[in-house]
Amino acid sequence: MSMYGRDPWGGPLEICHDSATDDDRSRNLDIDRAALSRTLDETQQSWLLAGTADQPRKKNKYVDIGCLLVSRKLFVWTLGVLLAAAVFAGAVAGIAKAIPRRHRPLPPPDDYTVALHKALMFFHAQRSGKLPKHNNIHWRGNSCMKDGLSDPAVRRSLVGGYYDAGDAVKFNFPAAFSMTLLSWSVIEYSAKYDAVGELGHVRDIIKWGSDYFLKTFNSTADSIDRVIAQVGGGATSPGSTQPNDRYCWMRPEDIDYPRPVVECHTCSDLAAEMAAALAAASIVFKDNKAYSQKLVHGATTLFQFARDRRGRYSAGGSYAAKFYNSTSYWDEFLWGSSWMYLATGNSSYLTLATNPKLAKHAGAFWGGPDYGVFSWDNKLTGAQVLLSRLRLFLSPGYPYEEILRTFHNQTSIIMCSYLPVFKSFNRTRGGLIQLNHGKPRPLQYVVNAAFLASVFSDYLEAADTPGWYCGPHFYSVEVLRSFARTQIDYILGKNPLKMSYVVGFGKRYPRHVHHRGASIPKNGVHYGCKGGWKWRDAKKPNPNTIAGAMVAGPDRHDGFKDARRNYNYTEATLAGNAGLVAALVALSGDGHGGVDKNTMFSAVPPMFPSPPPPPAPWKP
Repeated sequence: MSMYGRDPWGGPLEICHDSATDDDRSRNLDIDRAALSRTLDETQQSWLLAGTADQPRKKNKYVDIGCLLVSRKLFVWTLGVLLAAAVFAGAVAGIAKAIPRRHRPLPPPDDYTVALHKALMFFHAQRSGKLPKHNNIHWRGNSCMKDGLSDPAVRRSLVGGYYDAGDAVKFNFPAAFSMTLLSWSVIEYSAKYDAVGELGHVRDIIKWGSDYFLKTFNSTADSIDRVIAQVGGGATSPGSTQPNDRYCWMRPEDIDYPRPVVECHTCSDLAAEMAAALAAASIVFKDNKAYSQKLVHGATTLFQFARDRRGRYSAGGSYAAKFYNSTSYWDEFLWGSSWMYLATGNSSYLTLATNPKLAKHAGAFWGGPDYGVFSWDNKLTGAQVLLSRLRLFLSPGYPYEEILRTFHNQTSIIMCSYLPVFKSFNRTRGGLIQLNHGKPRPLQYVVNAAFLASVFSDYLEAADTPGWYCGPHFYSVEVLRSFARTQIDYILGKNPLKMSYVVGFGKRYPRHVHHRGASIPKNGVHYGCKGGWKWRDAKKPNPNTIAGAMVAGPDRHDGFKDARRNYNYTEATLAGNAGLVAALVALSGDGHGGVDKNTMFSAVPPMFPSPPPPPAPWKP
């Protein structure tokens, strides 16, 4: 079938169904190519171009943008508007960038945060050994680099650690308590520390102390028979002229006399407190698995030593007994076993901590004038608060519930005793609670109570409990926070003398702090044992400001003597500043930051309370 039409080249145009095979078409390929490539003559070219040359081309009124046709005018207009808008927006953005911005300033930090920054710096001033480059205390340097090595009975390095107070003695008992307290505050309030840029700082402080404790016993062994209790010291009897840390008044960097080392073989209180310090630090450093495990192993060894070799480290009229006498080791057993359980999750430690006989020996049931006073000597109140936390958040149930409920009730009673409406403790006219019953150096006890009140109020709030009962009367958690704030405010300057007892905070603070390093200028002169006496007795303020040091505090009449030689007013200590730091971070911000409920229990396995035993069979 075919169809014919006119071929403009003179031949017929045929459209047909070609039945030729592929081979036939392939053989004719050369002929077809020749036909396609032949040159057109003039007639053919003129005919082909005639239709376009004689007629003007019409302009297309539409634009094809793919899926639809758009009017050309509309398209051009829309495109122009978009370009103009882009140019205008760019111009506005450029002008906005050129105009200088006035950022709204951040609100100034509250007083507690400002004081916290300073209080942490005190620990830098107390460092012993080779100091890191970032110590940031220009008048301090490397000191006592032969500690331990110069004692023929020890012959190993005990370089490092912290000086306890205004002299160069290193007491492990109060130092361990200080590190435990700092670690506790970090575990509870790490978010607050981080918010004010101090988390890494306080961790460094804790690690400096923990590293030193690991040097003071065989921390790689599973069992030990001795622990270092003290480095430095000397005779305290009147008339003694032997060069030592009491008789001499020297910068630690200039000390050239032998420094004795005191070992103990029966010191349950010291070892249990050091175990608590390492156990608490292991939770702080749980992100560093190797170091955390090292701390846990050391704590385990120390606590076993404490249990095996019973005795007080300060017994027998030792040098330490004159300054840090321990009255019992039962409270350290309760305190230490609580921290060991939290660090390891080993239920045998919780079984010990909740043993009613241990609580009885620790004084949990007999009260007394110092009941509720938390200090480097008496850890009972701290342990009661810590175990109340366990009951509030984990509720272990049987067989621990009965004694945990008792501890919780006792903690509530202690919190009641802090309130001014009750008369458990006297107060000065200015409002300072007298937890040590009018004796000198009251502030170290006050800051500890302020911390416990703050952290317990946060526990209650985290447990959705609005308050607690004191007898028939209900008090809100805000009442506890108010107590803590009023006490810390007193220390920071809201007192009859309008004086801050934290050096460097506020406009008026002690200028004659009892501190050898702060009172002697760093002027390149080596002042010998007696050479520093002129600086001790000078009436001028200290040439070096020991920022953040909380001094011993006022007397029971709100009086204060800014005298360098009167350490009952002007000496600062590690334990005092650790309590201050803990209380400040708890109150910093808006005071409602809350505690971290979970980190404390990171090593504790899930608890499935055992059912109580079945009742005895009925007998008629």
